[in-house]
Amino acid sequence: MQKYQNFYQEYVPKIEQVMDKTLLTLDGPASLIEAMRYSVNAGGKRLRPIMTLAIFQAFGGVITDSIIRVACAVELIHTYSLIHDDLPAMDNDDYRRGKPTSHKQFGEAQAILAGDGLLTLAFSWIAESDIDATSKVALMASLAHNAGPVGMVGGQVADMLGNDLTYTHTELVGVHNLKTGALLSYAALAGGILAHVTLPVQTELKAFGLKYGLAFQIEDDILDANDSVDLVKNTYPHLLGLAGAQDELALVLADTRATLATIAAMQPFDHELVAGLLSYFERKND
Repeated sequence: MQKYQNFYQEYVPKIEQVMDKTLLTLDGPASLIEAMRYSVNAGGKRLRPIMTLAIFQAFGGVITDSIIRVACAVELIHTYSLIHDDLPAMDNDDYRRGKPTSHKQFGEAQAILAGDGLLTLAFSWIAESDIDATSKVALMASLAHNAGPVGMVGGQVADMLGNDLTYTHTELVGVHNLKTGALLSYAALAGGILAHVTLPVQTELKAFGLKYGLAFQIEDDILDANDSVDLVKNTYPHLLGLAGAQDELALVLADTRATLATIAAMQPFDHELVAGLLSYFERKND
């Protein structure tokens, strides 16, 4: 996994530099730009753009600042979703990553507008890039689909409705495939689109990202349970028990690895680099 760790350490700073530098070039209200930068620069694992870039490079792509900016479009979408998730009408959170949430720092109206700004800016970063027109259209269409009502936003609605419901295992998987998996599925697909892989490989990349997202959510639920966080009923440990959730995670990860093997049989790529994304799940669930 050392190849991936080196890649991650090299490109996370570049991702953050490109995002902030580009935001600083915006000719918009200073208060709005400040609020947008505040949330974008609040930290995070940057898994979505890293996934896009790792897959792009694994298929022979050469990473430039323009490619990084395109890869970061999904991070803008992710950040806007966190701003809106934290709002009083949603999760009503005061802190994120140890800092006041956007609406606590700038007020509710400014936070909503900062989220709106990031959402729309994401598509500008793709449209104004120097990649070919066919790839631009494919990326924008896929991002809109996966971030919208049949993707992430639909998952957020289902998650909210779940406050008053007890989901079955199938329903819970469906919620998280939308809320968490949809953007990760796009992130994997985006790397393939940028690298001009075949449509069958793109399909498998979408599946890889979706399965990765499900594993990510199960892992998150397990970590919350281990940290004695009060768990609402629609979590994997609540539904399956802690041991059952850990077994589920192992099954999903095995399926995710199998998808990478399927891709490798279809088209050569740097399997070691992409498989390194799974190192996220190697921590002990103590």
